[in-house]
Amino acid sequence: MVGSNESGNLGISKDVSDILLHSGYMKVDGADMNPAISEHGFHFLLMDRASQVWSFIQLYLDTVESRGQNFVECITFLLQLNFFTLGKDFPAGGLTESQQKFLQHLRELGLVFQKKRTADRFYPTRLAVNVITKQNKSIGESKDKGFIVVETNYRIYAYTDSRLQVALLALFCDMLYRFPNMAVGNITRESVRQALMHGIKSEQIINYLTMHAHQEMLASKPVLPPTIIDQIRLWEIERNRFEFTDGVLYNQFQSDNAYEVLRDYAKDIGVLICDNSKTRTIVVTKQGHDDVRKFWKRHKK
Repeated sequence: MVGSNESGNLGISKDVSDILLHSGYMKVDGADMNPAISEHGFHFLLMDRASQVWSFIQLYLDTVESRGQNFVECITFLLQLNFFTLGKDFPAGGLTESQQKFLQHLRELGLVFQKKRTADRFYPTRLAVNVITKQNKSIGESKDKGFIVVETNYRIYAYTDSRLQVALLALFCDMLYRFPNMAVGNITRESVRQALMHGIKSEQIINYLTMHAHQEMLASKPVLPPTIIDQIRLWEIERNRFEFTDGVLYNQFQSDNAYEVLRDYAKDIGVLICDNSKTRTIVVTKQGHDDVRKFWKRHKK
């Protein structure tokens, strides 16, 4: 998964990679030009799987004509896919060239199963069934649903063998141990701060843990320990104590009068950010810098 410590081939075509780049879920970062996950990509990963599938399909259809495919043929095939039966095979020979290309992209994403690219039959998967209606119950997440236990000491137990789910937890947890069917981690101030720096919000973390809480935790109200919920929110508030505004500094005024004239002008036109009469310094917005500079030149003359 992009953004995790897993290495190796992503297993997707250039077309799919280009769609992810176009959507803003991935970005080209660094001199090696390798794709990396973006802030929007982290948001995408923490969505429920039905929303992820539908979001990607929408992005695919938005860019389908730029790849030389026929939009009507692709949307027709997608609508037909919605009425296919799970576990039943369907012929691929009657598909148009655009639909064949669409089929291969769906195969890469796990929406259909085809033994090999040249096979003349394919099977819709659980991910594809009723994708148009975006029903969570049809997406088939039962294997990993209800697998997280959160304790009041910030320890997390994930009863899953899914590398993806463990990688998602690692976005905001320090992973400690990994067993064949369980992973253990800690929610720490630093791990949550790293997630916040990547654009993940505290509510997204809380919603993700709640959404995948183990059935034993569902008996409690609220599902997550209140201390955990409050602390995650406090860590976000702690990081947002400061607001940063780009500005331009004016200083080295020759007199108090010159300082006051420029300060009053910047205040009158609404571009003054802050000022200090003791040090004779003024900070104005970058947008108002040109107006203030032109005024100051006129005033000095």
